Amino acid sequence: MIDTAYERVKLARDNKRPTGLDYIKNIFKDFIEFHGDRRFADDPAIVGGVARLNNYPVTVIAIEKGNTAKERAYRNFGAPQPEGYRKALRLMKQAEKFGRPIICFIDTSGAYCGVGAEERGQGQAIAENLMEMSTLSVPIISILVGEGGSGGALALAVADRVWMLQNAVYSVISPEGCASILWKDSAKAETAAESLKLTAEDAKSLGVIERILSENEIGKKEFYDRIRVLLTEELKILIKDIDLIQNRYDRFRKIGVSAVNKD
Repeated sequence: MIDTAYERVKLARDNKRPTGLDYIKNIFKDFIEFHGDRRFADDPAIVGGVARLNNYPVTVIAIEKGNTAKERAYRNFGAPQPEGYRKALRLMKQAEKFGRPIICFIDTSGAYCGVGAEERGQGQAIAENLMEMSTLSVPIISILVGEGGSGGALALAVADRVWMLQNAVYSVISPEGCASILWKDSAKAETAAESLKLTAEDAKSLGVIERILSENEIGKKEFYDRIRVLLTEELKILIKDIDLIQNRYDRFRKIGVSAVNKD
């Protein structure tokens, strides 16, 4: 039994959870990975390419943390650099050109905040993703499968549908970072986690997400099959939406409004 929000945070960070590549390999077929942002380099923290979801050609993008210690170091522990976000945007614009829906899997504590990343325009890269994703003419579905930290997660989540696994989290800042700012004590992370409203249930009640995905049999064939079916059913609906961009705009304008009105 999970009693606290901080316990959800620990589960979201569990190294045994499936990573982005696990979802790609088990849900899609004929995945072909693309590399590079055509400006600076290839960022292994973000994996993207084209694939098939049943009979639908799609563009799939995932933040990848890696499984082993060596893989995690190579993937920068799932903390994307600006070139990773630019690669993702390049693939999204390509998807728009060819009329392919976009599916994103998000699992990051946040964008990398090193000096080099800032020098190469980390904030601008994230901002460009937010702006461009809001105007893409193809359906976008984003799923938070672990941590959804700050702008690093939001840069792949300006979507028509945003879903979360039941033990994923979505927050503007980590509980430890919040506690350090508010109380100058990272040990108060558990208190901060409750205040941040970062659980899937919180996000759904605020209108931040549309669906909570059960983690029953997580990592098993049945788990991936269930997500594949849900994605296929949702795409059938979104592909027929003639007001996709306006509805996406309206979706984000309504976030949190009901909660504010209640207060």
